[in-house]
Amino acid sequence: MTAYANPRESRPRYERRVYHKRKVCRFCTNSDLKLSYKDPDILKYFLTERGKIIPRRISGNCALHQRKMTVEIKRARSIALLPFMVSDT
Repeated sequence: MTAYANPRESRPRYERRVYHKRKVCRFCTNSDLKLSYKDPDILKYFLTERGKIIPRRISGNCALHQRKMTVEIKRARSIALLPFMVSDT
């Protein structure tokens, strides 16, 4: 355990923070991509292995497209194009 000059500090002053590159919404940058429940190949990219919808902070979508994408995934699930959940068996 290292002792710092100020006990409240968690890191030395000379250490810099690491900033990550901000993710960009792929639907805003590429207008050719259309969100549709009929295209499960695009929607599968936004699901985990277990079938859960990936949150916005991880997928990089803007709020508008994240809401639209969520609705389209739920529509595709209801007509059995996408699974509600994936079983382990």
